[in-house]
Amino acid sequence: MSYEKEKKIAVEAAIAAAQLCEKVRGQMVPEAIEKKDRSPVTVADFGSQALICRALAANFPNDPVVGEEDAAELRQPEMAERLEQVTGYVKAIVPEATSAAVTDWIDHGNGEVGARYWTLDPIDGTKGFLRGDQYAIALALVENGEIKVGVLACPALKLDLADTGLMFVAVRGQGATMVPLAGGMPQSIKVVGPEDNANLRFVESVEASHGDQSLQSAVAKAVGITQASARMDSQAKYAAVASGHAALYLRLPSPKSPNYREKIWDHAAGVIVVEEAGGRVTDMHGNPLDFSKGAKLVDNQGVVVSNGAIHKTVLAALVET
Repeated sequence: MSYEKEKKIAVEAAIAAAQLCEKVRGQMVPEAIEKKDRSPVTVADFGSQALICRALAANFPNDPVVGEEDAAELRQPEMAERLEQVTGYVKAIVPEATSAAVTDWIDHGNGEVGARYWTLDPIDGTKGFLRGDQYAIALALVENGEIKVGVLACPALKLDLADTGLMFVAVRGQGATMVPLAGGMPQSIKVVGPEDNANLRFVESVEASHGDQSLQSAVAKAVGITQASARMDSQAKYAAVASGHAALYLRLPSPKSPNYREKIWDHAAGVIVVEEAGGRVTDMHGNPLDFSKGAKLVDNQGVVVSNGAIHKTVLAALVET
């Protein structure tokens, strides 16, 4: 299969969702950062999921979507104003949208993992979204446990001479590309080579609670990475590795929650983009990530993302450190 239709629909939906998210961020966040209920992030999350699920339901009605959000809270009478806000942002892109349709579209993301399914994080990197930093809209198609299509829209990401706002697209066996969200020609991307010391850097989460930063730093040093880590929110870290701007991304379990298991929507799109750019992704024990079991990567502990060349050394350093 070429997955041409799947790629086209996923790309179009991610672009629309990115437009909505940036509009919400521009209009709502400055006035609402201090609000305890963090209304802008919920409005953007819900709107993004509604747009993407609408597109998937219309084009692939038999495919379940395993998304992060559901509309149960939005359906409560006291949330009527919030639902109206979400609907307003969706209507700007889909004029025929109604509040009832928006909640139905959001809930289309309540599917279960199956032989073929989509997984969606409508805003990956909530805190980055609120801070004005990195976030990503992440969508992937999985068949029989293997990721076949991945789209990562990163509206705040800027790499080298590229425009701010980039999208990364990968189809299994067809390579990975980067294209400005504003439009332009896709360009092929490749992971950094082992001889490129300038880009032999390491990325990790901004939030210390998202990993074991002292172990991550020790492992990076053990494989010869001497630069301080770059910290960024969301699957933009996968994009940095895939495009050759970093060689390593580690997400190791925090000592406070060693049994934590990652959610599939936090990794699926990024995994295929890195793999198709020539990199490698495993858990901390060297096992492939298993996307066939459910909403969590129950059989995998931690995530190691690399340019491939240093992967075995990283895994060995994890055993020894």
